[in-house]
Amino acid sequence: MTLVNMAGIHRHYVMASGTVKALNGINLNIKEGERVLLLGPSGSGKTTLLNCLAALDNPTEGDYTFKEVEVPRGHAEKMTTFRRENIGYVFQFFNLLQDLTVLENILLIQELSDGRDEARARELLALVGLEEEVNRFPAEISGGQQQRVAIARSLAKKPNLLLGDELTGNLDSETSAKVMEVLVSACKAEGITTVMVTHDESLIKYANRVVRLDSGKIISDERI
Repeated sequence: MTLVNMAGIHRHYVMASGTVKALNGINLNIKEGERVLLLGPSGSGKTTLLNCLAALDNPTEGDYTFKEVEVPRGHAEKMTTFRRENIGYVFQFFNLLQDLTVLENILLIQELSDGRDEARARELLALVGLEEEVNRFPAEISGGQQQRVAIARSLAKKPNLLLGDELTGNLDSETSAKVMEVLVSACKAEGITTVMVTHDESLIKYANRVVRLDSGKIISDERI
């Protein structure tokens, strides 16, 4: 089943120096269960596309449907509801609350979405290999472990689509590999579609589709 359909997506920013065409006619169709890697140089439009997918940003023009329903734009409350019900987001800098334990970080997200479920939270932490770290604070675990907590936290929302923006950008190559293996395994287990932005070619092996962007356009789209 088609999860995402974008047709003729443009995102232009009017600056003092002129108009910046961050996205310039994107056509993208993503099926349920795909693991899509968005590759491209800095300024190619990867993060802008990710933010449009997440309804964090409004396309200047074009059509975006999610499960064949038009995604709201230009209405903050409706966009927030769409994100809460459908989107998980893993950031490069983890964004964990430092005064909450690993487990409490997961429980908080649950409370903000479907409701607190400690058994489910512990299950998710076990899924990413952190069942022994539930009572530790983020500062007491490694960067790779913090990113795995961030993955579990995103899964706690039961998203249809999980987005990652340079989620291994602050990690060494060995830790990056471990995090990606955990991410892929967890998303397979939970039946979650993923789209990840990166400039790291070594991550291709974790995807089953690679979309390359340059100058706001898709220049290649290959299923692996």
